Amino acid sequence: MGDINIEEFRQFLKLAEEGNIDAQFNIGRCYFRVGDEVKAFQWYLKSAEGGNCNAQLNVGIYYESGIGTTKDEAKALYWYLKSAEGGNHMGQINLGNCYRNGIGITKDEGKAFQWYLKSAEEGNHTGQNNLGCCYLKGIGTTKDEVKAFQWFLKSAKGGEHRGQNNLGNCYRKGIGTTKDEAKAFQWYLKSAEGGDHEGRCSLEFCYFNGIGTTKNKVKAFLWYLKSVKVGHHMVLGVIIMLYLLFDFVI
Repeated sequence: MGDINIEEFRQFLKLAEEGNIDAQFNIGRCYFRVGDEVKAFQWYLKSAEGGNCNAQLNVGIYYESGIGTTKDEAKALYWYLKSAEGGNHMGQINLGNCYRNGIGITKDEGKAFQWYLKSAEEGNHTGQNNLGCCYLKGIGTTKDEVKAFQWFLKSAKGGEHRGQNNLGNCYRKGIGTTKDEAKAFQWYLKSAEGGDHEGRCSLEFCYFNGIGTTKNKVKAFLWYLKSVKVGHHMVLGVIIMLYLLFDFVI
């Protein structure tokens, strides 16, 4: 089975067939790694039904996206709820996303906020970023830019790249804190280097306009290339950037 240790797989399989929910989860992971989505789903489901909250999260993801099974948003919501109630932070976040976007249930921003809050308070950095977004935009709670900044800061320090970009935005625009373009640039840099698309766009913007750093159109162009997808949009973007960089006549 590819790079999977066969003996280890056999041991997991024996335990899984005996009803061990952790072994069932690991068998699901093995099948996921070799690209068998149907068998992965089947074993995750067995584990989830036995109460493994990580498996419950995965079953929710599979139902939401139609991976290895028929897409069913109501079932996705059900398993996210099970996972969230079991203390799985990503289950809490995904459940919050369901309430926020009306996936498998009527949209309820107040409940979305509550699940993001639970995840954030327990230290999940993605949840902290999502909570910051709620406070920034007034989603399910009263708009509060200071609290938005505080949660983005927690998320960013925890290494969440979207949180780092959002913190950069706060420093650049003076949202919930004193405006500081140098700090904005540093957080955009962390986000961009971590691979976040929005962070790369923000960093390109800083280099192009000299925000928090020396203006450098070459670096702006290089970060722009990293931020775009290959295709006709990239070709058009390259033409535009060359025009801006070198005053090309089109």
